[in-house]
Amino acid sequence: MAEIHTPYSSLKKLLSLLNGFVAVSGIILVSLGIGGKYGGASLTNVLGLSSAYLLHTGNLCLVMGCIAVLLGCAGWYGATKESRGMLLFCILSMVIVLIMEVTAATVVLLFFPIVRDVALEHTFVTLRKNYRGYNEPDDYSTQWNLVMEKLKCCGVNNYTDFSGSSFEMTTGHTYPRGCCKSIGTVACDGRNVSTNVIHQKGCFHKLLKITKTQSFTLSGGFLGAAVIQSFPRSRWWP
Repeated sequence: MAEIHTPYSSLKKLLSLLNGFVAVSGIILVSLGIGGKYGGASLTNVLGLSSAYLLHTGNLCLVMGCIAVLLGCAGWYGATKESRGMLLFCILSMVIVLIMEVTAATVVLLFFPIVRDVALEHTFVTLRKNYRGYNEPDDYSTQWNLVMEKLKCCGVNNYTDFSGSSFEMTTGHTYPRGCCKSIGTVACDGRNVSTNVIHQKGCFHKLLKITKTQSFTLSGGFLGAAVIQSFPRSRWWP
C-alpha cells in the first residue's frame, strides 16, 4: 500500500527545527529580560524614574520570552501532529508577539534621548538632597556608594556636586569616601580634593553609557527574536 502524503509531511522535520529556533529565541529573551530587570532596577535607584523604562522593558522581555518558548513548543507539536488548528493558533499568536517586540524595540530606542536630557538635572538635584554618606544604610546612598566605587567617579558631574548639599551640611565633608581612589588612606579625609586622592570626573556620563548599552541590547534582542520568529511563520503553510 502506497504511503499517503499529507501537505505537512515533507515539512515536518523542517518545521520542528524552525520552531526549536523560536523556543531558543524565547530563552534568549528571558535571559535579556532578567538582566534588564535587575540592571534597570539598579539604574532606577540612581538615575530615577527617567530610566525606569528599562525595568519595565525587562519585565516585558521576560514575559514575551516565556510566551515565545511556549509557542515554539506548541508549533513543534502542531507540526509533528500535523494539526492545522494548532499551527493557525501559533501563527496568530506569533504575529501579535512580533508586533509587540518591534514596538518594544522602538520604544526603548525612543526613550533613551529622554533619559539623556531629563535624568541629568533630576539626578543632580536628588543626589544633593537625598545622599547621606558612605556608611548610611538607606538604599539610595548605598547604590550611589556602589556606583562611585565601581565606576571610579564622584558625584553626578564631579565632586563639587556635594558642595552645599545635605551631605556636606550634615557631615562637614566636601565629598564622601566613595569618591576616594583609596578609601582607607589618611588623605581620604573628605576635604583633600587632589587628583591623587579622589576621582575628579562625575558618574553621569558613565551611567548614561551603561543605559545606552542596555537599551541597545534589549532592542537588538527584540528585533533579533522577531527575525528568528518570523522565519518559521512564512513556512508553516505549503
